[in-house]
Amino acid sequence: MIDEKLPQGQEKARVVEDKFDRIAPRYDLLNRMLTFRMDVAWRRTAVSSLQLVAGARVLDLACGTGDLCRTLSAAGYQPIGVDFSAGMLAAARTDAPLVRADAMRLPFPDRSLDGLTCGFALRNFVDLAPVLTECARVLRPRGRMALVDVGEPTSAPARAVHHLWFRRVVPFVGGLLSDRKAYAYLPASTAYLPPRPQLLEIVGAAGFVDVSHRTLGAGAAQLITGTRA
Repeated sequence: MIDEKLPQGQEKARVVEDKFDRIAPRYDLLNRMLTFRMDVAWRRTAVSSLQLVAGARVLDLACGTGDLCRTLSAAGYQPIGVDFSAGMLAAARTDAPLVRADAMRLPFPDRSLDGLTCGFALRNFVDLAPVLTECARVLRPRGRMALVDVGEPTSAPARAVHHLWFRRVVPFVGGLLSDRKAYAYLPASTAYLPPRPQLLEIVGAAGFVDVSHRTLGAGAAQLITGTRA
């Protein structure tokens, strides 16, 4: 259930854009610190799950500072980054073409891309279902999609440690090095993520088959993959 205190609708879009604009300069540094560099491995796993031919054109949705774009390039793909945060795009460190755009209105023709990735952004969209439908629109038939986002461990001890780290340590360290309010919002925003069965159902309804789910980092992250029908 989504906390009533969290922003909804267009207010959410405004809040998310503002927060990511503010944290962009130190976003990569804090990602590495707060995940003990596990985020690097999670992105590599997402990219390897695409299983596309060399030179495939892959859209990185909500590309931020270009982490996944760099991983895609290293894997031999041709990435294109899209984000609606001007601050993130200004801080990006990638040679990939970058476009500022709304995820619900992607500026690409139907069936024009071979693959799509999205890293840690599903909970930041105003409405996930139409975003995934738009992702399906721009992918060619049998194109591949890989979505990686935060998760929650299933075992009680691991979940307690994860909760302490994510809800207490992340805002504290984020406040010291960047923006405390933004880094308090990021853990709270996990409430926007649907439960796993519902999330996979939304992906399937958007036009994807062979949808699968796997946990990463002992459940701290999750990877959803699918093939365009």
